[in-house]
Amino acid sequence: MNKLPFLFCTFWISTWVALGAQNDPFLHILYDRLHDSPLQQKMRRIAPMPIGAVYVQRPGEGEAEIRAHFRSMKELGFNCLKQIMTVPSWRIEQVQLLALEEGIIPWWYGEGGWVAISDSLLQGLGIPLQTPIAQIRQDARMLAYQMEQMRQRIFRSMAYQQQQQVKALQDRSVAYEPELGGRGFDLSAQGKTLFKAWVKKKYGSIQGLNQAWNQYHSGLQTDENTPFLSWEDFDQRYEKLGAKEYHHLVDILDFKVEHSLENIRRTCETYHSVHPDGVFRGGGEIGLFHPLAWYGVDLERIADLMQTYGSFYPSVHFAWHFGETNYELVRPFYMQSALANDFFKGGWAATWESTGGPQQFSGGKGGAYFTVDAQTMTQFLLSQLAAGFKGWGTWTWSTRSAGWEAGEYGLLDRNNQVSERAIRCGQIGQAANRYRDELWQAHKEPLVGVFYDWYNEAYWASMTEAGRTEFKDEPIQARIGVSRALINANIPFEYVTATDLRNGLAGRYKVIYLPAVLSLNQNLIPLLKSYVEKGGRLVMDAPTGYYDENGVLLSTAKGSLFQQLFGVSIRDYQGAGINRQYLLNGQKLEGFVLDLDPQQATVLGHFGAGQAAITQHSLGQGTAVVLGYEAAKSCFKAGNKQAEANLLRYALGTLKAPYQCQGAIVYRLAAPQADHYFLINDGPATTALLQFTTYKYRSIQDAVSGQTLRQGAAIPLEGHSGRWIRCEK
Repeated sequence: MNKLPFLFCTFWISTWVALGAQNDPFLHILYDRLHDSPLQQKMRRIAPMPIGAVYVQRPGEGEAEIRAHFRSMKELGFNCLKQIMTVPSWRIEQVQLLALEEGIIPWWYGEGGWVAISDSLLQGLGIPLQTPIAQIRQDARMLAYQMEQMRQRIFRSMAYQQQQQVKALQDRSVAYEPELGGRGFDLSAQGKTLFKAWVKKKYGSIQGLNQAWNQYHSGLQTDENTPFLSWEDFDQRYEKLGAKEYHHLVDILDFKVEHSLENIRRTCETYHSVHPDGVFRGGGEIGLFHPLAWYGVDLERIADLMQTYGSFYPSVHFAWHFGETNYELVRPFYMQSALANDFFKGGWAATWESTGGPQQFSGGKGGAYFTVDAQTMTQFLLSQLAAGFKGWGTWTWSTRSAGWEAGEYGLLDRNNQVSERAIRCGQIGQAANRYRDELWQAHKEPLVGVFYDWYNEAYWASMTEAGRTEFKDEPIQARIGVSRALINANIPFEYVTATDLRNGLAGRYKVIYLPAVLSLNQNLIPLLKSYVEKGGRLVMDAPTGYYDENGVLLSTAKGSLFQQLFGVSIRDYQGAGINRQYLLNGQKLEGFVLDLDPQQATVLGHFGAGQAAITQHSLGQGTAVVLGYEAAKSCFKAGNKQAEANLLRYALGTLKAPYQCQGAIVYRLAAPQADHYFLINDGPATTALLQFTTYKYRSIQDAVSGQTLRQGAAIPLEGHSGRWIRCEK
């Protein structure tokens, strides 16, 4: 492999970070470049803000009724269709043409499917080049041109379907492909054949494979008790490795991911060969609280693929995708949206498959009963915007009329009438389009980066093969826990991935938190050490650092990379809550506890029996902190106030957020013209007090209603709802 391009890229990133950090403390420029491409540049200029919903045709609805639906949608603030479902005898293309005539774009991506606004296009239309983009988007010549291009897209689709004898051209990815086998480590006959070829290509030599799969360690060989002797021997014996060797199990999951990515890539190429200006959506009908690695899905890598082809999305339905949070909604709304957005830093992410109304019968499980009214939808949509999403596609506008999902999920009520939630969603959509350019220019300004690594979750998943199925949920519960503590304290945070760190983004965060990183890649430790030396605060909790990237015990002995970073050795990973009780500042601990041997590190806290529980190592200009217990996971369930207080106390040290909000959850996006605050009320009607320690604003207003607010005054909040506040700079 030619390493010169990689070395040059690494040098460029390091130089840019060093020179630009003073004027760009949150590394926004680097953030925007992470998924830069001609397609993403096109999106940033057009700044699409699709506000769409699925139109489900009911029996008896003809052209007049369909047009009435679209006129109602447009009046409320919807500008596109997420999808169209017709009754027999009607074609989707018929409905698409009606939608265009009524001013509704018939695809989920809205204006994102416009032909790119280039200088040559403007000249051809007679529009001056210096015209502001907001005016260009409203220019009659531009609208007529784009309208005709969309009409032609419909006709191309019809021609393609007739030529290829297919029902539709696929414009989205599938997150799970059963051709390779079932969930987890199951492989079909075809999957086994392809996997063996993949392994040979990846490792190149049988010696390399034996090293990676820990065949030189005792007790992990096959029943012949010897490493693989040749590729022929591998073909015969690899299936006998069983559940004790973890790295080969991780490789099975990795193989499934890469195979799926190639299929998605081919689907993207086919789609763009027919619709070069269309937008492909990658992600899938899968919740982000599922054990994604165990599913053989890596959404971050799918997002990376969308850099070239389109937009990244998760599916978000209350009854399907929040079972792992015990059907808690409000805080997980933001966690799920933020994780999806943060997988695709610098790219276009949104939820193009999301709930519009109540659902009680047709979720993943029975017995999950929600109130989905205007207030809940306000919490839902504002959390998405706050996380960085730009638009949404709602399932559905009108509901199915019989059988499965009948009367559920819709913005219209079960009688097909406009509901208060439809009106509210339209109002928020109008505001999102009013400030679309600001939202596209906006960034989070996080204090904390919560670390995510697919391979860590894959190692947790690998331990389930022996029947301990609960392990695959451990890293997710830890991620939820630390996120909950930060949300409740109104601490701005963002999910930062191992790939982000390798791309130089560590300096964006004052704190990087490693929650339950069972498998810590040794190649990351020098990056984290450099981050600390430059002034960062690195925080890990248990059982971080148990294994390395190959499933081998990570050395924490004196002189090891780990010990140099944290100033402490871990003698053992012990346990609390069964035969021994551990306390930390009154908090009763359960799960992993670390037997710490402080060396250069200072002890900040002790377990009740006097053992070191919290250590802090000063290194260069920063600090590395060890929380010797499951700090993040202990906050997984709501209401553990002492656990949240302990985590924040030791994770943040003396750091504080630059704003506070009493009486509500608050999220913030920063844009050049204005800062946007999203206040979420998870209780009865109240008032909130939003205070700023470092920011000054010219004016403050409700972004949806336009009401002017007085800085420092209490802000009334509707019960179980939210409010979007725009603060002009």
